[in-house]
Amino acid sequence: MKYIQAYSDTSEALIALDNGGRFYNILTNAEDGKISAAELAKVGGLFNDRQKMILFLELSISKLDAADRAKVLTSLDEALMESFHKFRAQKLLPSQAQEKGILSHNAIITGIPKMTESRKDFKGFILIPIMTGKVMTFVPVPIIEKYDIYEVRDEMSATTFLIAHTKGEAKLPEEKIVVAGVLKELKTEKDEDKGSRKFLEVNYFMSI
Repeated sequence: MKYIQAYSDTSEALIALDNGGRFYNILTNAEDGKISAAELAKVGGLFNDRQKMILFLELSISKLDAADRAKVLTSLDEALMESFHKFRAQKLLPSQAQEKGILSHNAIITGIPKMTESRKDFKGFILIPIMTGKVMTFVPVPIIEKYDIYEVRDEMSATTFLIAHTKGEAKLPEEKIVVAGVLKELKTEKDEDKGSRKFLEVNYFMSI
């Protein structure tokens, strides 16, 4: 999980994003008016994960006004624009995420997180892929063993939604923030074939 400091103006965003990529991206030029995946990956500290790249981009320009965001987006090259349309995040309140959230898609949720360590309340598990020779199998692992778990709520509703990030990382502040990641499925021992609950695997967060 990474803290994102959003750009404050268009010039700052374009200078940072149109950066030429890493030294081995010899076909990518800085300040050529086009932002490529290699350039976005460099500033985001990523490599080949297009889904995370787009999530990073959306958060980093989220505090610009609509016209300035449009200027940045029109600078994306054709391939990166295709990725933007493919992976563009749903923007949800915690009270909306369970019903409206789409599994395996990016989502950006605004709310107030509260950490829980209660194994009694969270008996669900996630499926972790394991390669056995050339065969991939999925092993059920209790979610609370892999992640720190939070319940996040919005100010107008008592409904909460689960968010999770890898253990050992910095704790989230108990204040209104923006969290962004991928919506995943929490299974239960009683019904392994149906996801009784969704949760957000957090990749990034940002102050309001």
